[in-house]
Amino acid sequence: MRALSLLLFSGIYFVLLPLTSSKEQQTPEDNLLVLTVATKETDGFRRFLRSAKNFNYTVKVLGRGEEWRGGDYMSAPGGGQKVRLLKAALEEMKDEKKVILFIDSYDVVFASGPKELLKKFQQARHKVVFSSETLIWPDRHLEDKHPHVREGNRFLGSGGFIGYLPNLKEMVADWTGEDNESEQLFFTKIYINPEKRKSINITLDNKCRLFQNLHGALDEVVLKFEDGQVRARNVLYDTLPVIIHGNGPTKLQINYLGNYIPKVWTFETGCTVCHEDLRPLTELKESEYPLVVIGIFIQQPTPFVTVFFERLLKLHYPKNRLKLFIYNQELHHQQQVSSFLEGHGTLYQDVKLIGPEEDMDSITSRNLGFDMCRQDKDCDYFFSVDIEVVLKNEDTLKIAIEQNLPIVVPMITRVGRLWSNFWGALSADGYYARSEDYVDIVQGRRVGVWNVPYVSNVYLVKASLLRSELSDFQLFNSETLDLDMAFCHNVRNKGVFMYVTNMATFGRILSTENYQTQHLHNDLWQIFQNPVDWEERYIHENYSRIMRDKLIETPCPDVYWFPIFTDIACNHLVEEMEHFGRWSGGANADTRIQGGYENVPTIDIHMNQVGYDKEWQKLLLDYIAPITEKMYPGYYTKALFDLAFVVRYKPDEQPFLRPHHDASTFTINIALNQVGLDFQGGGCRFLRYNCSVDAPRKGWALMHPGRLTHYHEGLPTTDGVRYIAVSFVDP
Repeated sequence: MRALSLLLFSGIYFVLLPLTSSKEQQTPEDNLLVLTVATKETDGFRRFLRSAKNFNYTVKVLGRGEEWRGGDYMSAPGGGQKVRLLKAALEEMKDEKKVILFIDSYDVVFASGPKELLKKFQQARHKVVFSSETLIWPDRHLEDKHPHVREGNRFLGSGGFIGYLPNLKEMVADWTGEDNESEQLFFTKIYINPEKRKSINITLDNKCRLFQNLHGALDEVVLKFEDGQVRARNVLYDTLPVIIHGNGPTKLQINYLGNYIPKVWTFETGCTVCHEDLRPLTELKESEYPLVVIGIFIQQPTPFVTVFFERLLKLHYPKNRLKLFIYNQELHHQQQVSSFLEGHGTLYQDVKLIGPEEDMDSITSRNLGFDMCRQDKDCDYFFSVDIEVVLKNEDTLKIAIEQNLPIVVPMITRVGRLWSNFWGALSADGYYARSEDYVDIVQGRRVGVWNVPYVSNVYLVKASLLRSELSDFQLFNSETLDLDMAFCHNVRNKGVFMYVTNMATFGRILSTENYQTQHLHNDLWQIFQNPVDWEERYIHENYSRIMRDKLIETPCPDVYWFPIFTDIACNHLVEEMEHFGRWSGGANADTRIQGGYENVPTIDIHMNQVGYDKEWQKLLLDYIAPITEKMYPGYYTKALFDLAFVVRYKPDEQPFLRPHHDASTFTINIALNQVGLDFQGGGCRFLRYNCSVDAPRKGWALMHPGRLTHYHEGLPTTDGVRYIAVSFVDP
């Protein structure tokens, strides 16, 4: 059985190298001509030509410029048009020593060269050799008429055969069928006719020495890496076929094998084709850059939306060559989108916003975004980005364009997991399956550009593709599949390849699970779900240098001062507390604490009042405990606390705090705003040492022992409002 795709291109010839002589008289490589039918150039056809060129095959393409009328192989027999074109081409040839390889091309790759192919052909001791299959198609009633074989496949596959010119002429001489009739049935009837089989001298490549059809044989075929070359090995017959054919429903499998065969990627060389046919942008003026429509899709409450737009602004690409299509169906994010557009929207050539008030579903929005580019004659690319994508690489868009591929996908992953925005394989029912190379690609052990069956979240599509193969407006529609799966299904059915690249590090994807929206600054609560993004947003940029560059200061004995929070973290924490608004009255009676009495009360809000106690304990454990253990050798903390709170000092409310000990083994005091700018005065004085920290730096933490030695007081705030975050650790 075989099911060939369509094909195109002009007649193409690759120069052959002369064959060295051997003891056995072999057919010269000059005598071999590869014929294939192509009415249309596809990604699969370009792959076929690349593999042919790699081995210096001479290829002639038939059917150039014709409309394909050979039917749809996936649903019904067809392909008669190929036989008609083959017959006409053979009639024009006169050299009876010519050996013709007639092969499909959209789903075929060469794994070895003409020398091996001709040698194996001669060893078959027949004038015509067809590929073989384990399954009979299209007429099962003919099964009993097929010759029995001692070992190997019994049935003919018409997707590939090789033979001498006179014998092939005789074989196709009686063809008078229509273009949409079955070529497979035509050749099968010749083969099962004993007289014709003998006259033409036909046999099958029963053990897949020349041809490997994948349909019905997927469990038999594995990749073999050896000496900088990649072959497909048939483990059932222990053979190395020269030609690999993804016939029938095995298009995904030939795509997988084609990522390696013949030497697209090897362990010795890595990717050998990743720098071919690139579209460099470096020499272009900004006005000459391709015009890109960036589609931004907000479909659920998502953390760090403001950061997404900050990164969008930092993309290294001329903004006057960008148009924005923004779809936001979340009221929660309306203010963030509006703020971005008010501040920066005029930088872009054009902006189209679809907000929640338009009540548009996500599928329609995706189709509309594509159509915005499709209908814009100036649009060169559509760059689709989901709001949960974190594009760390500011050259992502340029890198994707320079790959010069129909659909290219910058690989992104989820921190600490094997999740990514592509699938390496599909299950039988079209859902996720893990390919053998998936983990190596995700973890960067194999680096290249990979043909994959499913992509999501962020990808670049050529506008020319949207106007041709993907001109259907409803690419994201399906009655059974979600929108991403529907899109990929429709793309695959058009014979278009989707490539994921991990040639660079591009970024990651956020977790949107359990994202709560009841707070003012909900991103503060993301320390568990998205710890890397939380750290980048809220932990001081110099925190990682504290130990290496000795940034810890010692303003007083056993008092340590170091950077911990960004300005944004400080602002968000203060604004969150003010938004909550339930400040204590500063009285000794306090029902919030055990015993209900506070010796040295402050005007404050406890972390557990805003539901931030677990997150705060995580902060202390991950970022404070390592410094504690370094500065107080021999002491190890689990960062437990009974009291963690934000204090507010105001001249007319509570300007200072009288001398006291803290109910802690050690205390953390983080300045949340800036002296001289937000307030005057303030600070902390340690009475035993007559030592003061008079100018607390915003985002910096004071760490000191809580009991016995470090009796201290809060110095008066004389103007403005001062905020600090205090933690009594290990009470």
